[in-house]
Amino acid sequence: MVVTLALSSLVIFASLYAAPGDPVSFLIGNPENLTPERVAAVRAEYHLDEPFGTQYLLWANDVLRGDLGTSFVYQQPVADLLGSRLAVTVTLVAYAAVLFVVIGVLLGAVSALRRGTVVDTIITGATTFATSVPNFVVALVLVSVFAVQLRWFEVTGDGDGFADRLYHLTLPAIALALGALAVITRVTRQTMVEQQSLEHVEVARSFGLSPPAIVRRHVLRNAIGPVLTMSGLTLAGMLAGAVVVESVFGLNGIGSLLVDSINTHDFPVVQAVVLYMVVAYMVVTTIIDLVYPLLDARTTTGGDTR
Repeated sequence: MVVTLALSSLVIFASLYAAPGDPVSFLIGNPENLTPERVAAVRAEYHLDEPFGTQYLLWANDVLRGDLGTSFVYQQPVADLLGSRLAVTVTLVAYAAVLFVVIGVLLGAVSALRRGTVVDTIITGATTFATSVPNFVVALVLVSVFAVQLRWFEVTGDGDGFADRLYHLTLPAIALALGALAVITRVTRQTMVEQQSLEHVEVARSFGLSPPAIVRRHVLRNAIGPVLTMSGLTLAGMLAGAVVVESVFGLNGIGSLLVDSINTHDFPVVQAVVLYMVVAYMVVTTIIDLVYPLLDARTTTGGDTR
């Protein structure tokens, strides 16, 4: 993780040089103030006159101390900007995660247990269709139907208070979760179908265990590992990929902050948001790696699982 984070931070910082335009011109703002003296002063203030390696080390040292810099546009600490937007994104992603995990596992289990029936065909067809539709299309349809025509939900905003925020985030969460729900449904179905054909399940049947007990103890429990892994990867991707949904619904989250910062060339904010996305992805995937052995003893090393 340390090596990955170090390399990622280096790439993120180097993006400042890959971006079009000179950061000094955005820092000064008014073209009339672009005098040689003013340009030299700004470069010295932001260490832009230092070599690349020195600039990176200074920036990385500040980041490790919690100082993400100051926004060019908002003229306030970037950490405060992220803090004010982070709650919306985390709540949205958590809401979407509950939807796609609970409903996805339920539909996948029903489809596996009703394999070859009309129910299985309907679930498989619906999830295939849901996977093929981009989430921004889903978001626009939800806004058109449930917000504009039926007026069941608000079109924009993230609400005040926990209950009101959940109400405002319902449509965005559905739009964000639909594609993931389809993936989790199909992964659950596939793993449960594979588990049903294994020898230990046949042995359980021969001992006279009831079908619900077999499903609960031997099928679903052993199938939960791949489902957990896919859910974790999907969740990590959502933390870094809620930009489109937040933009469609006008949410003041991390994604919309990233879009606005790119459009206004607010480099410190862009660097901080991308770094947050990398860290969030790494943390979630690492937690999944640590939890997985607790669910499946076969993945532990040094132990005899016979």
